[in-house]
Amino acid sequence: MYVITGATGNIGSKIADILLTAGEQVRVISRKREHLQRFVNRGAEAAIGDLTDRAFLVEAFRGATAVFSMIPPGYNAGDFRAYQNEIGENLATAITAAGVKYVVNLSSQGAELAEGTGPILGLRDQEARLNRLAGVNVLHLRPTYFMENLQLNIPLINAKGIAGSAIRGDVKFAMIATRDIAAYAAERLVKRDFAGKGVQDLLGERDLSLAEATAVIGRSIGLANLQYVQFSYGEAERWLREMGIGSDASRLFIEMNRALNEGRFAVNRPRTSENTTTTSIEAFAKTTFAEHFAAAAARKAA
Repeated sequence: MYVITGATGNIGSKIADILLTAGEQVRVISRKREHLQRFVNRGAEAAIGDLTDRAFLVEAFRGATAVFSMIPPGYNAGDFRAYQNEIGENLATAITAAGVKYVVNLSSQGAELAEGTGPILGLRDQEARLNRLAGVNVLHLRPTYFMENLQLNIPLINAKGIAGSAIRGDVKFAMIATRDIAAYAAERLVKRDFAGKGVQDLLGERDLSLAEATAVIGRSIGLANLQYVQFSYGEAERWLREMGIGSDASRLFIEMNRALNEGRFAVNRPRTSENTTTTSIEAFAKTTFAEHFAAAAARKAA
């Protein structure tokens, strides 16, 4: 039995799909049953509850061969770091109480840094928390910037005909599609070929700048002249709030953007066959981004 936290998110949902397709037993966690129905229809077991409920998590993890562990983003938490610590403590306690022996934990590039990385600091804390668990084999995945983050530009493209954020357009850094993170995580869960406590970088297909990524995306959606614009930190923070992200989370994401601009993480990382994944920005733009862009246009037309 493989237990998946964040089962309705970009990565967890894909892990569940991969495992179910392979005929594995899967338990998916969510607060709402209707969000899990598509997995239940394929044979998954649903665990309905909240990650703030430690007793629920213990039962959800009980009998697990391995757990995919992550702290879902609480974008509207009044104190984002406090929220991360609460969920992180509950996950760690439940892993021990339920007798889980294998955990694939979603962390991030930049988790090696002790300050100045915004929400990544909570993932650094969680790595340390899980590393203290005796008798539990833990593999921390440190993926880079998600290509799916580029979809945050869809409202901006529709409203102003540009893409943009607080990140410099000329800095090349690693980007990854969440489908590749999910594929790697699912393989490690099934093989359980890790022991003790370890870290695995996941750096995507190649490094590229946001200006380059925007040009590729523009061509994929019929906007050959789509431009990337760097916003001030203040402008970008206001844009995040307008999209519904809480003030504390917005502040932390801007701090993370600043660290990326300064080349503090995900920049010039050594590449190997193990940490380099296959999905290119061109493939992502033609499929995932184009599909979301078309869906947004259809909703607007309706």
